[in-house]
Amino acid sequence: MPANLPAEAKHKWNQVSLAKTPEEKIQALQEFLSLVPKHKGTARLCANVKRQIAILRREIEEKKQKKAGKGGPQFFIEKDGAAQVVIVGLTKVGRSSLLSSITKAKVTVSELPYTTQTPVPGMFQYEDIHFQIVEAPAFMRYVTNEKLSNLTLGLCRNADMLVIMVDLTQDPVEQLEIIFSELDKGRINVQKRHSKVDIERRHAGTGLRVILFGRLHGCTVRDAEQILRSYGIMDGIVKIYGDVTLDDVEEAILGGTVDKPSIILANKTDAYGALERLDALKSFVKDSISVIPISCKGNIDVNMLGKEIFSSLNLVRVYTKEPSDRELSSKPFILKKGATIQDLARKIHSEFYEKFSYAKVWAKRLPFSPQKVGSSLILEDGDIVELHMR
Repeated sequence: MPANLPAEAKHKWNQVSLAKTPEEKIQALQEFLSLVPKHKGTARLCANVKRQIAILRREIEEKKQKKAGKGGPQFFIEKDGAAQVVIVGLTKVGRSSLLSSITKAKVTVSELPYTTQTPVPGMFQYEDIHFQIVEAPAFMRYVTNEKLSNLTLGLCRNADMLVIMVDLTQDPVEQLEIIFSELDKGRINVQKRHSKVDIERRHAGTGLRVILFGRLHGCTVRDAEQILRSYGIMDGIVKIYGDVTLDDVEEAILGGTVDKPSIILANKTDAYGALERLDALKSFVKDSISVIPISCKGNIDVNMLGKEIFSSLNLVRVYTKEPSDRELSSKPFILKKGATIQDLARKIHSEFYEKFSYAKVWAKRLPFSPQKVGSSLILEDGDIVELHMR
């Protein structure tokens, strides 16, 4: 990843981040690309920018076709439900069968390879949550359609989580290596990392804060803040995990490698030799990613699968009620683990956030319920909250 890009390029990247439409983003990306010095250290960055431009152009074309009433294949799936989960893998591993088993999506299950040419969405219910499950076109052992591969990678980068499927009738380690190689082209990481940089932009006036859960190597917090500000990031929370360098911070700013919560579904466990291949797969990934054995021909434990997805996404469900009402909200609010009463108030409505006074919380972990709390209380799954405004 490059360091010390020209000031003009850094300024232009901030415009990329602030662009609201695909057209504006393409224009900003093209101008940014023209300002990036061309050498070995910037080759991967330039390739990633060109890939983003290609994906955005496809998105614009699809919108034009839809507006003209032409229909046609659609590659970009608007998010729905609590999270968007994309199923990826090589051809004939059971992606369509899985989607058909756990959703009501109209899926074509065929013996022919590469049947799925466009994403197919469906809704999967786990308890009182709905997840959008999307089957992506298969990755290829030998890439013969780079355009299709780039679009699949764009779908993966936009997803909240990936479900990686492998076939236990064949070498699952070889399949996984191909999938990891493809995901790496899109700068997508699905394995647990020892170091990373999370940048959460906040609204203007909140200030910039760097929180160390690990340590900065070869630089100081002030150095990190300086490079963040040089790219126009004046407000936000930046979390540092593990041993991080200044180049790692810059890579995170430039939309570098993204971490996606993921699980591996090892399909066809009823096949001859499947258990030995499953052991080899688990040995290969160690504890970097969860491996779940299934058989799409048998009965899939949808409750187990839903629990794995919910856990991997680090979500909590929070139920609300009116002060004068005993009934809870029909649907829970879905928040990330670590979310506070303040985050809940902001998600419900800006007025609740701006005029917040206090909250009453019903929770098993509290010494008594309801308990009057402030905005900083961290919420947990199943909490019941009653908000009061000034």
